[in-house]
Amino acid sequence: MAVSQKIQTLTTMLLPAVEACGFELWGLEFFPQAKRSVLRIYIDSPEGVTVEGCSKVSHQASGILDVEDPIAGEYMLEVSSPGWDRPLFVLAHYQRFVGSEVSLRLVAPINGRRRFKGAITAVADNVVELLVEGQAIKIPFSQIDKANLVPSV
Repeated sequence: MAVSQKIQTLTTMLLPAVEACGFELWGLEFFPQAKRSVLRIYIDSPEGVTVEGCSKVSHQASGILDVEDPIAGEYMLEVSSPGWDRPLFVLAHYQRFVGSEVSLRLVAPINGRRRFKGAITAVADNVVELLVEGQAIKIPFSQIDKANLVPSV
């Protein structure tokens, strides 16, 4: 199973438990390894995320993962807040942070570049528009491999 399919399966499986604990499931990262894979769950809430909240979600997620057994072999489960430099996983995250600066890595180059840093100016029709060095660049969401907010000081 491809990593993106595995993430979708895990998201569907874990979403109800995360929400039952009072958190938003911000996103998942899964890093398959030969000896020990890593599953990272990002949670968020308007009140913030505490160590106790992470522990609660970790306990619930562990129970589900132990019963459903969707990950072959050993794995390490990590639960945390997305942090100041939060990763952006879905289009709604980009819409939520219009006006904020992001750092992007693309699947394939656009204008000879795979990395961009700029402010999100618009999100529409599965396209994220950035203002990069004074120039507007439209990037199809499907071409974004990884994106993180750039914290403003």
